Amino acid sequence: MSDSSGPMLKGSITALVTPMKDRKVDETAFADLVERQVKAGTHGVVPVGTTGESPTLTHEEHARVVDLCIEVVAGRIPVIAGAGSNSTREAIALAQHAEKSGADALLTVTGYYNKPSQAGIYAHFKAVHDAVSIPLVIYNVPARTSSDVTVETLSKLSQLERVIGVKDATANLARVPQQRLACADGFIQLSGEDITAVGFNAMGGTGCISVTSNIAPELCAQMQEACLNGDWQKAVEIQDRLTPLHEAVFSDTSPAPTKYALSRLGLCLDEIRLPLVGASEAACKKVDAALAGLGLL
Repeated sequence: MSDSSGPMLKGSITALVTPMKDRKVDETAFADLVERQVKAGTHGVVPVGTTGESPTLTHEEHARVVDLCIEVVAGRIPVIAGAGSNSTREAIALAQHAEKSGADALLTVTGYYNKPSQAGIYAHFKAVHDAVSIPLVIYNVPARTSSDVTVETLSKLSQLERVIGVKDATANLARVPQQRLACADGFIQLSGEDITAVGFNAMGGTGCISVTSNIAPELCAQMQEACLNGDWQKAVEIQDRLTPLHEAVFSDTSPAPTKYALSRLGLCLDEIRLPLVGASEAACKKVDAALAGLGLL
């Protein structure tokens, strides 16, 4: 496998929230958020990932959000559609819909709650891979799934034709060189953790699937551009400016603080679906302070 087998995913890739209004997806607000990302210089978007509250969207809502994102983006930047489920059959159905709709790639997660073995993890991803013809990015987030894609398993997956990269949310920077040495040439590594994104890139990553970039897309894009250009001093300076916001958006379970921040910017309501609830008073204060510190309020 090489970069030529799929899109070169890099830079600031926003894990989009799914705005809600009166317990329904707010399509107008979502379309506006996507357009804002494109105009801000974001390098790619992920609809209906964890940040997009995919576990509590119906299949119809999930499909509609993917379709709307692709429609608004109109080929200007890559759309990496969330297509994860702990049911392999369901993940395949989501993946096939995204491919039919025109997504550039898929983001698909390990089986959460089931706790599959490494053999099961490989079989799950291979089944999704074999059911579509567009590239796959593996999403490894043990804190949410209780399943870790080991370096050995990721190496094996990287040999599959359309498995082009990983979103690594292990918070273990040692994984970056370990995976680079173990995986196929050209295998893409994207951080899944905003606060260590610069360090991840310095170790060999090429970008971040970011939550913070929902709120401050220009700064996140500039930081990633600095990394790609080897301007680490500038990257660290921007990272330092963004750190209070990184901390604020994860001070409660994501995406509640992010939706609150977007509501403060007048971009969508802070409505969120159970079992998640709105950001706590303490989290809201942290978000307000971070937004003020960046001059966004």
